[in-house]
Amino acid sequence: MRTLAIMQPYFLPYIGYFQLLAAADAFVLYDNIQYTKKGWINRNRMLRNGADVMFTLPLASASDTLDVVQRELAADFAPDDLLRSWQGAYAKAPHYAETWPLLQRIMGCAERNLFHFLHHAIREVAAHLSITTPITISSHVPIDHGLRGEEKVLALCEAMGATRYINGVGGMALYDRGRFAQRGISLEFLRPKPLEYAQFGAPFVPWLSILDVLMFNGREATQALVQQHYTLE
Repeated sequence: MRTLAIMQPYFLPYIGYFQLLAAADAFVLYDNIQYTKKGWINRNRMLRNGADVMFTLPLASASDTLDVVQRELAADFAPDDLLRSWQGAYAKAPHYAETWPLLQRIMGCAERNLFHFLHHAIREVAAHLSITTPITISSHVPIDHGLRGEEKVLALCEAMGATRYINGVGGMALYDRGRFAQRGISLEFLRPKPLEYAQFGAPFVPWLSILDVLMFNGREATQALVQQHYTLE
C-alpha cells in the first residue's frame, strides 16, 4: 500500500503539516494552485510578549488570479528583518541555539520565486526533523491539470500509484470516501492531538508555527510529536 499526501505550500506551518508529510510514503506539493492572500501561504504566527503575532513574506504586486509559482517575493524583501524579529521573540527560548541555524538556512535562500522559496523552507524543516518522505511538485505529475478539487486529488493519487490517501482533518467536508473507494483508494484524515507546552511560563498560546514548537520543545521532542502525536480517522 502506497500512501500519498498532497498539500499547498505554507511558510513555516503548524506541526500538523509535518505530521502529514511524515505519515505519507510520497508527498505532492502544489505549485500550480492559485495564490490566496487570505490563506497561510506566505505568513504564519509566532509568540511575542505572550501573544500571537503574524509574520509575513512580502510579495511583489501581482494579479490575485496567479498561481503560487507565478508569484515573487517583494524587491525590498529583507530576510534579516524577519530573522531579527524571530530573534527578539525567541532568544530566551530553551531551544533557541539549536533552532537558530535552521532559520538562518531557510532565510539564506537566494530564491525569490515564492513557491521555490517555500519549497526550500519545507525541505529544510523536514530534514531538521529527519523526515525523509520524497516531495514531488504537482506540475511535474502527468495529469490533466485543468481538473479541480476532488477529481484532481484522485488523478494525482492514480498517477502516483497511491492506494491510500491521507488528508488533513479539515478536508473531511471536501472528500467522499465512497468516491475514493470506487477508484481503489482508501481515504483517511489526520487529526493532530491537542498540544500544549511551556512558553516562558505564561498562558499557552496554541496553533503557532512549527518555529514555536521547535523553540520550546527542541528537535528530538518535536520529532516524536511529528511521528506520534496525531490520530487517523
